[in-house]
Amino acid sequence: MNKILNNKMILNWLYLDLNSYFASVEQQLQPKLQNKPVAIVPTMTDATCAIAASYEAKAYGVKTGTMIYEAKKLCPEIICVQANHENYVRYHHKILEEIDKYIPIEIISSIDEVACKLIGSQKNEAQARKIAKNIKIGIQENIGQYIRCSIGIAPNRFLAKTASNLEKPDGLQVLYSKDIPDRIKHFKLSDLTGIGRAMEYRLNKSGILSIQELYKISPKHMRKIWGNVQGEKFWYMLRGKEIADVKTERKTIGHSHVLEPKWRLVELAEKVMLRLLLKAASRLRRMEYYCSRLSLSIRTENNLRLEGKSKFYRACDNKKLQEEATKIWKKLI
Repeated sequence: MNKILNNKMILNWLYLDLNSYFASVEQQLQPKLQNKPVAIVPTMTDATCAIAASYEAKAYGVKTGTMIYEAKKLCPEIICVQANHENYVRYHHKILEEIDKYIPIEIISSIDEVACKLIGSQKNEAQARKIAKNIKIGIQENIGQYIRCSIGIAPNRFLAKTASNLEKPDGLQVLYSKDIPDRIKHFKLSDLTGIGRAMEYRLNKSGILSIQELYKISPKHMRKIWGNVQGEKFWYMLRGKEIADVKTERKTIGHSHVLEPKWRLVELAEKVMLRLLLKAASRLRRMEYYCSRLSLSIRTENNLRLEGKSKFYRACDNKKLQEEATKIWKKLI
């Protein structure tokens, strides 16, 4: 059940998104990687995919999920670095401590995203901007000059996160409800939190192809497309309204895929498994969950079912989940 809260359209949230976080940490730790195209990988093989990419690599079209053999075609100079989860967690905690000097953290959305609630005089735009600038300076001076972040400030958390995507890297943007849809009209529908590929397809089938068209439809129409109250909730969030959630508890997030015959070789099947994992991990972070268990189920051509599980300390990042999935895969195959 959702309750729409009274909102005078003042600024209520500051959202911080660390830019190319894993790659930035590696560039900070290893001077030889600075200003170079870098891909972070779970294992040093061309048969895996990038779990993060530096902005220098992104300029060539390399992004999260790009297979390394493809990345090397796009950018022959790319440097692959094996992920070090301990370093990313260590920097994560250092960054949280730095942010906390200027404003309390309300929600840790993921290892590289946090949301802070603005109170009192902080709701004033000048004061909110000052806090954001101080956070940026603090991170640069006390954590490292290669650790950059984009910060969005808005009436609700949804628009604050949207604002953080307006300028990357190292951005600072304020987004009011009156700015919608004009300031985000260049976004794809799937750039908005809560609209994945399946929902984008549904919207497109309903004749909605742009942010402007999405903004024009009624709450009831949006509810009909979503198939539940989440659509109506999205309508209000897009207009800067604060909505209090009473969340239902979700136990699992998963993906499955029946392989075409040409993909049924072990090494090719593993690539598909990792792509499915990245999709599930992305959904996990979008829903602001962590997980502490991972299960993998494989059905062979002769109908034999292979199953494996792993337990670990709560996580939501690609690197940790890929490590656990690969361990299970090696035990089963």
